[in-house]
Amino acid sequence: MSELKDIIAAVTPCKGADFELQALKIRQPQGDEVLVKVVATGMCHTDLIVRDQYYPVPLPAVLGHEGSGIIEAIGPNVTELQVGDHVVLSYGYCGKCTQCNTGNPAYCSEFFGRNFSGADSEGQHALCTHDHGVVNDHFFAQSSFATYALSRENNTVKVTKDVPIELLGPLGCGIQTGAGACINALKVTPASSFVTWGAGAVGLSALLAAKVCGASIIIAVDIVESRLELAKQLGATHVINSKTQDPVAAIKEITDGGANFALESTGRPEILKQGVDALGILGKIAVVGAPQLGTTAQFDVNDLLLGGKTILGVVEGSGSPKKFIPELVRLYQQGKFPFDQLVKFYAFDEINQAAIDSHKGITLKPIIKIA
Repeated sequence: MSELKDIIAAVTPCKGADFELQALKIRQPQGDEVLVKVVATGMCHTDLIVRDQYYPVPLPAVLGHEGSGIIEAIGPNVTELQVGDHVVLSYGYCGKCTQCNTGNPAYCSEFFGRNFSGADSEGQHALCTHDHGVVNDHFFAQSSFATYALSRENNTVKVTKDVPIELLGPLGCGIQTGAGACINALKVTPASSFVTWGAGAVGLSALLAAKVCGASIIIAVDIVESRLELAKQLGATHVINSKTQDPVAAIKEITDGGANFALESTGRPEILKQGVDALGILGKIAVVGAPQLGTTAQFDVNDLLLGGKTILGVVEGSGSPKKFIPELVRLYQQGKFPFDQLVKFYAFDEINQAAIDSHKGITLKPIIKIA
């Protein structure tokens, strides 16, 4: 057995439970693995729905999948990364299947197993208790709610040292998802109309990306006035509170018939239906909100058919993290993608407060400062 390193991790012990800071051990990197000293990690909606077992990740487990930090050790097969590199951790993928080989790693044939199984692709764990008890890990190929995380070279993205590393973790999932849905999947065009259904961190990241793409009408729909106000500050030309307005009618009036592009990030089927209804002819909507497994949605088939509308399922922004995350960092440095306006920092021992604030909508994107 390789040498084990002492770490502190936030463990999810059982369904719906608070995170518990525990002393654990992590093994050294093997093969193409990378050991990262975690500086900070974003908290994502997916962390919370897994805690609540919407997805059947085995517990107890260490979650966290928006880690950022500094490489401390590398495995013998690592070729492109070095100790001391600043990195953002993204999702796991095999790198060998048809989807991976054609530039679509977010749709890897092994995606669910590599990100949600609680172990690596061979069923092995990197973490254990001090008496060698099993703790499920490899969540999104990282489990970054910890002082150290073990990832693979292909989901460990080197970034510039010119930007504070503690800010960049959310680019690995939530921010990448919203921005990539616009840029990579929908391919929002200049002078077009775009609607974000939901003005949380993912929806507002999409809004920022739609602005980068040159959309001339950018609409944010939500029920929280503070979010809608922030959406206006970030570039929304129109905001709609769906508690007080019929959003479908309002969008059709604003866009003179319906939106060209839209993003649904709430995970609520009734909102998806509204999103489809509010599309114009040949309109496209990207679906990124994750409800419980087995959730179904309804829409008018003839409206979809005669309108030539498109519903796109989008995972992780449909991009390649190695290329897309550095691109988002460059846009941030140029002042074109101010995602820092979406975040709030919490200390590691405030992780449960961060979860509460995220659930209540008080904080759009919590970042847990680990080191």
